Amino acid sequence: MNVELGISTFGETTPLEKTGKAISHDERIRNLIEEVELADQVGIDAYAIGEHHRKDFAVSAPEIIIAMAAAKTKQIHLSSATTNLPTIDPIRVFEQYATIDAMAPGRIEIMAGRGSFTEAFDLFGYDLDNYDELFKEKLDMLVEINRNEILDWPQGKFTPKVDHIGIYPRPKKPLKISLATGGNPNSTIRAAEMGLPIVYAIIGGQMDAFKPLVQLYRVVAEKTGHKLSEMPVSAHSWGWLSDDKEKAIKEYFYPTKLLVDTISKERPQWTGMTYEQYLESIGENGVIFVGDADTVADKIIKMMELLGLKRFYLHLPIASMPHKDVLKAIIIYGKEVVPKVKKYFKDKSKLNDFSIKWKE
Repeated sequence: MNVELGISTFGETTPLEKTGKAISHDERIRNLIEEVELADQVGIDAYAIGEHHRKDFAVSAPEIIIAMAAAKTKQIHLSSATTNLPTIDPIRVFEQYATIDAMAPGRIEIMAGRGSFTEAFDLFGYDLDNYDELFKEKLDMLVEINRNEILDWPQGKFTPKVDHIGIYPRPKKPLKISLATGGNPNSTIRAAEMGLPIVYAIIGGQMDAFKPLVQLYRVVAEKTGHKLSEMPVSAHSWGWLSDDKEKAIKEYFYPTKLLVDTISKERPQWTGMTYEQYLESIGENGVIFVGDADTVADKIIKMMELLGLKRFYLHLPIASMPHKDVLKAIIIYGKEVVPKVKKYFKDKSKLNDFSIKWKE
């Protein structure tokens, strides 16, 4: 089995532990481009960049960052993580990503989601009560545009009627579109029914908790006549790397707690993070990937086997870390973790092929 390993980011701008100060948005964006370039050079398969509209994340327009990265890279797969469809025009989304695809043909993906934060609803004048309906209608429209050059679209509740109008530019091949979710069963069913690849944000609890959702996705996809071979299941999880395992564990606690505690003030269902909870999350069955190359690689292998994942994105980092340390972590990931994980699945695939031939 050929697997893909990438990195995801939101362009974090939270205070650094040593200085207590946050990096500026413009510097973080420049650093981010350098990080993507490095990831391309060290053989990482993909880089996914998320959309937020708040002070602690620098990226509000991932398509612009992706366009800059496309011009500076040669082979890395570039994606949003996510494009928050409820508060954006799907026609413009397609036009933007089709334009980027001209610079990096076949390397561009739209990872569509509802958005885990809701600040964009007030910002762009949308009603949060229509959270799911907006996403469903706009996702249907985006998929239709991707399939057909000439768009015939009836008047929707949130989208205008489009009467036989071409949407341009057109990429040589349809854009890759996947659906990202935090684990909502309805989103799982929707992706499966539409034949879209799915990406799970697995950032809390135990990794086996997502197994029923993945099974649901596959069952629904098969029942609706879609090819599972064309619908890879992916996951994105928080993580950090260092040459020294204990050093990685120690230095990642501050940014992780900072982010979790901040979100806990906004979401009643979240609670602040203790050190004991942190240790459990980075433990053998937790879903935060922290340590040296071998520790992280072994844990990625475990999750990918358990859930049958084809793609894995390490969110590196989830809150601000010094830029030089992020670059070092990317090098470890690309030169040590990625090759080990790929070799494991390649060797396993060869062994399975041999076993089948031997039985025959």
